[in-house]
Amino acid sequence: MGALLTAAGCNTSTKKKDYLVTVARFYMEADESNAFASATLPVSGVKIAINNRPVLTEFDFTSVQIGESDLGKFLVFNLTGDATRDVYRVTGSNQGRRLVLFINDSPVGARMIDRAFNAGSVAVFPALPEEMLPDLVKNLNATSTDIQKQIEKAKK
Repeated sequence: MGALLTAAGCNTSTKKKDYLVTVARFYMEADESNAFASATLPVSGVKIAINNRPVLTEFDFTSVQIGESDLGKFLVFNLTGDATRDVYRVTGSNQGRRLVLFINDSPVGARMIDRAFNAGSVAVFPALPEEMLPDLVKNLNATSTDIQKQIEKAKK
């Protein structure tokens, strides 16, 4: 699990970051006949065929937080406005499939699409020890904040 939180991507800034760059992406489950690859979930060992392009990337999140239910802790990925609309469309037409969460290119969880997601967020139970979640969320949020700042800077 230690490799899960390693830095991903190219860090072109000379400014020292006080967090590990942590990238989250969601891939859509695909039919076996047209799947690009498969992802094996770490705890259950379930293999899920996935498409080659992510549905959500690190550019689509504004923040991540930890939620809690009777089933345990989960991650809530809050989406940008554009991503909210995209997720609504893609989940509306792909009910019964799963979104597979990857953290730094490792599959860590899957979320069944049981309805069109219209809340501006995606929640998923990661197959990670709960004690890892606070640091993971800190790193995801710091990465997201830096990315959103870069996007805003590029718009100017």
